Amino acid sequence: MAKSLTGLGLLALIGFGGAAEAAVYIYELPDGSRLVTNYPINNKNYRVVHTSEDFHGIGRLAAQKNSPVFRESPSTYDRLIRRYSEEHGVEFALVKAIMQAESSFNPYAVSHKGARGLMQMMPETASRYGVRDIYNPGENIRAGVKHLKYLSEVFDNKYTDVIAAYNAGENAVKQYRGIPPYEETRNYVKKVLQFKRQYASKYRYSKVGNRSSGS
Repeated sequence: MAKSLTGLGLLALIGFGGAAEAAVYIYELPDGSRLVTNYPINNKNYRVVHTSEDFHGIGRLAAQKNSPVFRESPSTYDRLIRRYSEEHGVEFALVKAIMQAESSFNPYAVSHKGARGLMQMMPETASRYGVRDIYNPGENIRAGVKHLKYLSEVFDNKYTDVIAAYNAGENAVKQYRGIPPYEETRNYVKKVLQFKRQYASKYRYSKVGNRSSGS
């Protein structure tokens, strides 16, 4: 894959589609990583490599062959995940687990098969859900969640089949009446289920902690 790119300030810019009036700055840091922010930084060691009046087109710029990609905290997109998972009735922990397995929270990830963004949507699938900018986290997550909702309905909410279908396609799961005999898919299902358990436990703990503190 590509090098690393720091994503500080990114969520404020594009979490819900971006702020049209905000200026956008891309700085290159001494280690070669890049920082996207909506405010100028006065640091002689940071080199400005791109500025624009809004975020439009930044995704395609960052996804170029030799362009770095973002390093993000696992919690960066929690607000968006919660928003769309609650809206479409898909478990938060499942969405976040899929995102980690697919892109490691890199909004500009591109697979060798052409899947793109946080949820690694294929362009034709993203188009089915009305995505205009596949690298926009809000659009990508919304489409990924809607696709998981669709797969959940197709496979009667059976997690192993839903996860396998997200990786190998629904036709493969239907053909084999369950997880296809593909090593990649079998490993993928195990990995996603592991991440899902971790996030479900962490999220429950956080909710209990909030209640006990009177939040």
